[in-house]
Amino acid sequence: MSSLLPRVEGAAAPEERLKDGSPHQALDETMETDRRTPDRPVSPTFSYNSIMSDQTRSAPPVFKDGDSTQQEDNVYLDRADSIVSGAESWRSNNSMDAIIHLKMEGREWTVCDLCKNKAMKSCPSCDQSYCHFHVKKHCNEPNHTLVVVNRPFKEELCQEHHSPLEVFCRTDQMSICTLCSATKHRGHDTNYDDKKQAGRQNLSPEQIWRPSSLDTPLPPPGEIQFLSVTSSSVSLSWRPPEGLNGPHKFIVTWGFDEELFNLRVDGCSVTIDELQPGICYQFHVATEGEDCSRSRLVSASVLTVVPVPQDLQVSQSGENSFTLNWSKPEGMEKVSQRFLISYCSPNTKTCAATTEDCYKTLSDLQPGTQYTVSVSTVLNGVQSKPVSAAICTVSLFLEQLKRIGLEDHYGNKLTLSTVLEINADSTSDETPNTLLSLPGAFLKKLMMANVNARSVMVKGDLCNSERINPLDLITAVFLCSDGFLQQQIVLKMSMCQFAVPLLLPNCDTKQSTLMLWSLRDIVKKYRPSSQTDSMSFIEERIVVSDIPMVSFVRLGESSLSKSHILNKLLSNPQQYHDTFVHRDMECGNVPRVISDGLVEISWYLPCGNRNMDRFTNPVAFANLRGDIKSFKTQFYFLCQTSAAVVVFVDNLEEDSKVLQDKSFKTKLFLVINAHVKTFTDETLTKLITKCSINSTNVIVKKSENDAEFVKIIKSSVSDILQKNEKPLKIENMAKIADQSGILVDENCDCCQSARKMADAITRNITDTVKFKEEQLPLQGQIWKEISHLEKERCRLNKAGNEEIEKYKISLKTKIEEMRENQKKINMTIAMKHFISGMSGSVMERSYFLKWMQINLDNMSRQNLSALQDQYKELCENTPEEKDKIAELDKQIADCSLGIEHFLRELGQLYESSCFSIEKTFTTLDLHSLCAQMLLDGFPIELVDGYASNIPLEWISAVLTELHTKQKSKSKIRVVTVLGVQSTGKSTLLNTMFGLQFAVSSGRCTRGAFMQLIKVNEKLKEELKCDLIMVIDTEGLKSPELAQLDDSHERDNELATLVIGLSDVTIINIAMENSTEMKDILQIVGHAFIRMKEVGKRPICHFVHQNVSDVSAYVKNMRARKKLLEQLDEMTKAAARMEKKENITKFTDVMDYDPDTSSSYIPGLWHGTPPMAPVNVGYSEAVYDFKKRLMQILKECKGDNDLTGFLKWTTSLWESVKFEKFIFSFRNSLVADAYSCLCSEYNAWEWSFQKEMYSWMVCAKNKISNFGLTFPQSQMKENMLDDLLTEASDKIAVGGNEIQGKIVKYFERHDRHVNLVEKYKEDFVASANILRREMENKVRNTLHRTVEIKEGMAKLEKIKRSHAETMEKKVLALLQICRRKKSDLLDQDLEKEFESMWTKTLSEICFRKPPTRNIPQDAFLVLSRNLATRGSYVNKLLVGNNLRDCGTKPFAVKSGYCSDMEKDDAQQRHHIKELQFFCNQIVAKCQDSITQRVESKTDYYDTYIKELLEMIDETLLQNKKLKICEECEVSLKLHIFGIAAIEFQKMHDDFITVNDPRKCLEQSKSKYLTDFIDLFHERDQCQKKAEDFTKLCLQPAVLDYVNKMIGPDVVDLMKTSKGSEDYSTRGAFQFSILKQLLTDGEYEKYREYIRNYEQFIKQWLFDHIVNQLSKESSLKKLVKKHLTEIVKLITDTIRQFINTTSTDKEIKTFIQNFCGALGDKLVVPKDALNSIMTLNYSRSTEQFADNLIEFVGEMEQSLAAKYDHEMDIKERLRSLPFKPQNEMFTSLFGCGEVCPFCKAPCEAGRKEHSKHFTFIHRPQGIHGWKRTDTKVLVTDICSSDVISENKFNLSLVGACNHLYKDYQKYFPDWIIPGDSSIEATDYWKYVMATFNERIAEDNDGLPADIPEDWKTLTPEDAMKCLETTFNMT
Repeated sequence: MSSLLPRVEGAAAPEERLKDGSPHQALDETMETDRRTPDRPVSPTFSYNSIMSDQTRSAPPVFKDGDSTQQEDNVYLDRADSIVSGAESWRSNNSMDAIIHLKMEGREWTVCDLCKNKAMKSCPSCDQSYCHFHVKKHCNEPNHTLVVVNRPFKEELCQEHHSPLEVFCRTDQMSICTLCSATKHRGHDTNYDDKKQAGRQNLSPEQIWRPSSLDTPLPPPGEIQFLSVTSSSVSLSWRPPEGLNGPHKFIVTWGFDEELFNLRVDGCSVTIDELQPGICYQFHVATEGEDCSRSRLVSASVLTVVPVPQDLQVSQSGENSFTLNWSKPEGMEKVSQRFLISYCSPNTKTCAATTEDCYKTLSDLQPGTQYTVSVSTVLNGVQSKPVSAAICTVSLFLEQLKRIGLEDHYGNKLTLSTVLEINADSTSDETPNTLLSLPGAFLKKLMMANVNARSVMVKGDLCNSERINPLDLITAVFLCSDGFLQQQIVLKMSMCQFAVPLLLPNCDTKQSTLMLWSLRDIVKKYRPSSQTDSMSFIEERIVVSDIPMVSFVRLGESSLSKSHILNKLLSNPQQYHDTFVHRDMECGNVPRVISDGLVEISWYLPCGNRNMDRFTNPVAFANLRGDIKSFKTQFYFLCQTSAAVVVFVDNLEEDSKVLQDKSFKTKLFLVINAHVKTFTDETLTKLITKCSINSTNVIVKKSENDAEFVKIIKSSVSDILQKNEKPLKIENMAKIADQSGILVDENCDCCQSARKMADAITRNITDTVKFKEEQLPLQGQIWKEISHLEKERCRLNKAGNEEIEKYKISLKTKIEEMRENQKKINMTIAMKHFISGMSGSVMERSYFLKWMQINLDNMSRQNLSALQDQYKELCENTPEEKDKIAELDKQIADCSLGIEHFLRELGQLYESSCFSIEKTFTTLDLHSLCAQMLLDGFPIELVDGYASNIPLEWISAVLTELHTKQKSKSKIRVVTVLGVQSTGKSTLLNTMFGLQFAVSSGRCTRGAFMQLIKVNEKLKEELKCDLIMVIDTEGLKSPELAQLDDSHERDNELATLVIGLSDVTIINIAMENSTEMKDILQIVGHAFIRMKEVGKRPICHFVHQNVSDVSAYVKNMRARKKLLEQLDEMTKAAARMEKKENITKFTDVMDYDPDTSSSYIPGLWHGTPPMAPVNVGYSEAVYDFKKRLMQILKECKGDNDLTGFLKWTTSLWESVKFEKFIFSFRNSLVADAYSCLCSEYNAWEWSFQKEMYSWMVCAKNKISNFGLTFPQSQMKENMLDDLLTEASDKIAVGGNEIQGKIVKYFERHDRHVNLVEKYKEDFVASANILRREMENKVRNTLHRTVEIKEGMAKLEKIKRSHAETMEKKVLALLQICRRKKSDLLDQDLEKEFESMWTKTLSEICFRKPPTRNIPQDAFLVLSRNLATRGSYVNKLLVGNNLRDCGTKPFAVKSGYCSDMEKDDAQQRHHIKELQFFCNQIVAKCQDSITQRVESKTDYYDTYIKELLEMIDETLLQNKKLKICEECEVSLKLHIFGIAAIEFQKMHDDFITVNDPRKCLEQSKSKYLTDFIDLFHERDQCQKKAEDFTKLCLQPAVLDYVNKMIGPDVVDLMKTSKGSEDYSTRGAFQFSILKQLLTDGEYEKYREYIRNYEQFIKQWLFDHIVNQLSKESSLKKLVKKHLTEIVKLITDTIRQFINTTSTDKEIKTFIQNFCGALGDKLVVPKDALNSIMTLNYSRSTEQFADNLIEFVGEMEQSLAAKYDHEMDIKERLRSLPFKPQNEMFTSLFGCGEVCPFCKAPCEAGRKEHSKHFTFIHRPQGIHGWKRTDTKVLVTDICSSDVISENKFNLSLVGACNHLYKDYQKYFPDWIIPGDSSIEATDYWKYVMATFNERIAEDNDGLPADIPEDWKTLTPEDAMKCLETTFNMT
């Protein structure tokens, strides 16, 4: 029995029980030591409530002899969500020993076969019984089932579930099974033990409990409380007994099923472990006295927890079943247990099932239903807490959606923009691999109106389960699409002549929907028989057409295919078309899953040709899919809406109740196949009698073939149509649908509220022309007049003799007045309603716009039809009434009214508000609404086709807002189309991209419309864009516009604009009209030429429509060649008109390949409309073109976003408004791109120049140092050649590198490089010129250096000869003195030296260098220069002496203008200009002369030759001045005279300074000192080191620093703050003009205007000085190079010390040292010779150490000198590399000025094909006056060139010329027309401010300043400056 005791914590046996003889010895000995543990902490968590004892403490039990009082109470412990069982409280006075030997009277117990104790379970497999202990070991045996033994009552089974009746329901007072407790009795008061307790007699503990031997019974413990309960343990506690003090012992007894265990416990708590789960245990506690007496028992019961199942999951799910899987509770894997599964769906009864396995398949479930499933463990009749999960069975509908990948879109509908999004599949030819690809493939083909769309299928041989019926696919797509995509799908299906859904079933909701909204967009044109003679036609929306409907249905199965018969009924015999899907189509035999119940509809529409029409009047055919018995709702609907219902039936005995409804208003027709087995006349008669069907309405197919049978049906349908008087419109079917319980797609709140708002606007419109005048007034005459004035402001065609600027101001005033008139117009009621409709939610706005479009189109169509009828009647009956006909013609042109008119009004509202200070909230939000429309896929008007203008403020706001909404992800590619009107341009775009451009009758595009297509994320990088913008344009050569005077100009403007905006332009050509094609090609040619000029090179692709032959490509090879010839011809003609004679063929303006740049597309319709479907060849050809187009877009350059597109549009439109279409850098994109290019090129150029300068410094140093270590005679043949070769290689590398960078730069796709493509050659040419210039500069520099070196060599040879003679004399004297025995004092040595010196000087023959006659030499150079100019020029030289020239200021004589016409004013003006020019040359040459003189070198012929080259180059650059030969000779003589005098003085000074005797005498003291030191043998190291440092190194270091500072200063200016001012010429000009404006001083303006070059140089010099003054910048640069060269010197010295062992003498050391630094330092030759003379010391190491020391001192000395003596200006002027000159060269440009206003050219490089300037000036600024009044003129040349004004310049002959023709006389200049008033506000402000001062300086009268100029402020001028130079 001891083995049965559970493990107990918190209990201990008392000492007396451990002694021999203890009454509990047998029990104590069985206790394991590990169970005698101290009390463990009690868990604070209570899983169960405490149980009260059966007796109160106040009434202790009374024990008497021989009997006992037994009281029983049932106590229960409730649990939250499980069945709770109770147990009886019981007591006993019997002995505790009886527990060990259990026995019951009259009862036999089964005993354990292993230990003979009471058995708990038995195993039928082993035929063994086991007790509580041994049964655990048997649980490990697999596949053995244990059953409970010793049951006190007979087990009964539940009649419903065949499970044991283990539970007692107190509510119903009956025994039930576990399954019943979870289902029918769920929630009842149930107990697992009541039944057991009722049927058994338990042993009471009182029966075996020993009574207390005390007279006073012990007080019992307090009530038992359960601290925690688990599946295997119970923790319980109790309060101490009342009235007892000190420690107490307690006896705890527990058990179940008559098995009891006890334990003695110290303390008031204990934990019992190793219990069984799911068992109701009884616990009893009694107080034990010292004599082993016990108190009354306190009892309670508790149910151990049954563990819950683990890891519940669904492993398999189907339509009607699913399989559950779970795991057994942890630790009970081998315990036998059952599981209870309960499940239910919403609003249904709970079902239950049990299993002993860990899985269960639940079947017979409803598909597509959500179930809640719970699984509980059932152990010993006790149920655990359930584990629950929600599971949904798969519905047929959702499973079908999942198969094709649409399950996510059932709730989140597909949208039109998603379908139209450009992705990788858009141009993929791959056949779908899986069903998941089918919807995309279907929609892709359908959006391109491909009649093969329904035939898309998965490739490969598949069974039906792997395929899908086309109707299922169509139904699924419709159910997963929003209303607008459904509309588009229906429209495309209708174009393909597919049947479209009328009633759409949804097997998920079991409801159908009337697709009224989806059908609303279908517009059909047809000609019924009644209008055949008049040749008129009907065009209207199909939902409002009075067309009778005949419905085809089937009852049961039908051997005849009603769909196939319908197709034949609808098709002409010669042209069969599958309108309805039928069983013989591809995948048509696949069983339908979700499309049964679908009602399709199609229409037969006559064309008016009786020989072709199947029916003479229109008729609709409806087709119900599926058996009408299953779809009674749809059938009843068709019976109420159809003129007749044709029922196909085979089994005449079929249940026909559905046909017997007497309420049917329609006629029923039966179609029966007589060949079926069940057909008999009797059954037929019975059927038609029962259904009350007329026998004439029965069509029996007997021996007829299909064609004959279809004729019979056709005849019946024709009879029906004749008798049908009131056909029901589809629109009116909505009421019947509501009555039938069928949904209507239009009945949603958004749609209906949007319709009401749209109807509120359109219902009262009767006269569209009047409505537009009253309700849309802003876009009327005022807007057209503003547009006209804006163009006139650009073209100035009507300026007449009025001053241009005043005329422009008057135009501006008129425009402002018009805008004021606009602002006075209040917002109309219609526009308020429209804005209200636009301001709703996204869905409401979309519905509102669509309703507006529908209503307006219907109205326009009706008005147009009525007007056309009137027009036709007038033309036929009263052709003489031309005025009425003309008026009617105008009404027809103006009758159109669409959404674009309302949006145009929105634009004008916004535009007018932009001119108003107060902007309302509404107008501020308008552009946001319109931007959202663009994103939603609506087309927006870009060009107003009626006013022929772009509302730039409006478009700018919309596109800017769109850019913001896209979060700056708005990179776009632009595709445009051009072509003749009504040739299918819009249809082409709609087919290719699925767009919605208007194509209906009377709605031809006017102007240009843009629509956006989104690009898929994965394709954005490949296409380099986020959006594709498609622009549709009005047709060129429009007949209705041909009568306008400016129609040709209008076409040119539009073509230029759209081509300029596009990346790809589609030229749509209809092959049938070659004359119009030529006109189109000429317009296109003009546009492409203009785009080439502006730098835009769009790609052009020609689309030839209506070419249907399969051999079109081959046959049209000759046509393509002819087209190219025509293109060349048209381009050449256009080029002549554009004055671009260098363009001779089409390929000069764009890349065009006739074979790859042309596409051939067949006709749109396959047959005769209206019953013709779209030609599949058309769709496929358009698709092929789309693929090619996408490839072209991938190859496009540039990365324009919406902001860039906007800038380009603004600039381009401004340019287009000029007649001559001259483009300029006003386009900010072009300006940015050009500025970036110039900045990059300037950086490359400076890097190259800086590198070459460093190289030249080194080369010059090498030449200058030549002779120190090499023989001088080999200079030319060795060094010079090597240096020139090295220079050539280095220049070639640098030049190639720049050109490579240019090429690479233009290969980039950013920075709008494509816009400056045309300047590529200019920059390449600049790079080549830079290379040539550098070669010349290096060559000249090296030759000049060699020339100087050779010139100095003669002098140095004389000096060296004298020095050598003197050195020999000194050494000889030294030997003589040393041979004397006596010691000589220094005085004696000096006397000896003096004697020797005097004698030697007398012996040396001193020869002075020859003195040159500089004037004579210079005159000879000039004579040779002019020798080739002829005898006249040579005569001008005769008699001139340069000594007499240049002494007075140069003056231009009147005779120099003898070749000009004898006009005094012109002569005076020309002389003034010539004098100014000559003064500039003289000043420039004077600077060069001064620079040479300051170098204090000898004169060389190179100097005078350089001057001559400078003069000739300047004259050549300004040859337009036409300087006569007399002036040229006089100027050169003057300059040479100045130079000769200066150079002669320089030469004479040099001869004096370098006199050999004088130089030798200057060295006398040094010779004496060295002589004395040598005599006394003193160490010379320190002295020589000091002398070498001061005399040689210090001058060389100073020279090095001076040479290196210049480039660093340039770098500093280009990189420091404000460096952007020097990045490009434009930025430089901006900074100068800004500074001038800030200073506001007229004198500075005057200097800038009159002496531009000198002003720029001085300005640069001052700014460099200012920059170097900041933070001691110059000092830092100087010290940087000083430190750099000193380090190099010391490193070289140390290197020689460490590596040179052969230098025995200091002299050799110095020679090697100078040779090592020969490319860095130029050591003065004389000083070096002085050091080397008499230098015979051998202490090289000591010399080196001393030298390092003195070099360090030199560095400190020079640094201190730089700190104190730093005059920045003087330092800059003394630098050999002058940074101001270098920066001037790069920023000054070519030096050309505008021939009219003298504004400087601002092209980025010296070499450029065209000159231009950003901002022109009033000509009066430069002193231009009217010849008659002397009043300064205010004309601005940028305005003059677009006017009829004329100019008269002496440069082009004294006669008047039109400014418009300025390029005839100044072909190198581009002067863009300036249409704006503000473009030149800067100079207008200057002119107005300094008018009097300018007039005074120019001997004229002040100009008549326009009033607008006088109001300008400095802020206006600055704004103009910032805008002009794109610095905003």
